[in-house]
Amino acid sequence: MGISSVLGKEKMMKPNYDFSNAVQNPYAKKLKKTICIKLDEDVIDYFKELAEKVGVPYQGLINMFLQQVKNQKMVPQFVSAPRGRKTRAA
Repeated sequence: MGISSVLGKEKMMKPNYDFSNAVQNPYAKKLKKTICIKLDEDVIDYFKELAEKVGVPYQGLINMFLQQVKNQKMVPQFVSAPRGRKTRAA
């Protein structure tokens, strides 16, 4: 028993499709981009715990937090120099 007899010929894929009238996805620019980022383990744990409390995936929560930082044009204020970087002498 072939697939065409199970699905019927009308449900089979066409050999060719015409995309000449296709419209570009209006949300394509808003799609998320996958990146690799190194975060401290305690930071990840914090966001995982918080995400569980509010009921969202932790990666989405981190993205929402970074969106808020961007929208409010927040600038980090370091208590001490970030790890791996030396401060300049005044």
